[in-house]
Amino acid sequence: MTTKIMAFGEALIDFLSNGATQAGELESFTKFPGGAPANVAVAAAQLGGNSHFAGQVGDDAFGHFLKSSLESYGVVTDSMLMTNEAKTALAFVSLDNTGERSFEFYRNPSADMLFREADFKPAWFEGHGVFHTCSNTLTDESITQATLAGIRMARAANWVVSIDVNLRINLWPDHNVDTQQVIDWMQSGDVVKASLEELAVLADDPFALIDESLAAGVTLFVLTDGGNSIRFYSKAQGKGEVVTPKVDVKDTTAAGDAFVGGLLYQLAEQGGDSDSLAALSQAQLTDIIRFAAACGADSVTKLGAYPSLPTLEQAQARLSTF
Repeated sequence: MTTKIMAFGEALIDFLSNGATQAGELESFTKFPGGAPANVAVAAAQLGGNSHFAGQVGDDAFGHFLKSSLESYGVVTDSMLMTNEAKTALAFVSLDNTGERSFEFYRNPSADMLFREADFKPAWFEGHGVFHTCSNTLTDESITQATLAGIRMARAANWVVSIDVNLRINLWPDHNVDTQQVIDWMQSGDVVKASLEELAVLADDPFALIDESLAAGVTLFVLTDGGNSIRFYSKAQGKGEVVTPKVDVKDTTAAGDAFVGGLLYQLAEQGGDSDSLAALSQAQLTDIIRFAAACGADSVTKLGAYPSLPTLEQAQARLSTF
């Protein structure tokens, strides 16, 4: 059975700015399907992975648009729920003249936040798999408990648990991040991806936090830093570094999700269980992260979230350039 990749969390509408930044220019927004875990699911599917999305959207026009969009990119939506109790979440994404984005979320509460522990089905965790979550499902107590329940079910099935810190401070009540809650969740994973900027929010010494996370049970910790080299830390293999390719940046919206999708696709190809993850050599880890970096680099050369995510052929072509 092909290893399953299940991304859990929010699927939402990204209204992407046309990038107008000069006085007198009219800023307009175009609708794109988005949400970090949904982006990751599409990224893995684009590469040919057995990709599933688990979460909830509103039983509204936006929710049906997201479901059909995921399916059109090859994502299995059997574990995607719909509700009439809340609307689908929206995010307005503005870009500066370097392609960097800022977010304004409409999500209080939205349908994704009403997913509950009892909504997870044991059948979702059959076979080998990777279960992926982001910190956006920690901003409310009920969805936090659902997230932790999903992690427990994945662990019981001997799946690899993937964590992308993906910190969005403006989603937290009064913009106050519960740093200890995020750290505890982060350290429940087998694979953690975080940016240096995110770790600086969580701890005074980001590198001490990485060491602490490895001691707590994390097998692989991947640290990104914008366009700088990607560093990775392995409990078994020590640390390594991968130089990122230089590209013409148009939109960074899906860069991190493309990277994570590429990472999870490669880990699933290696077996999708904690034993196979722990057995990876330094050379294998370097190759996996170089591939993920190529996915992220390719995505920023295009606009939008789903449309920017590379196919396997595109990722390999980008990989050949660095």
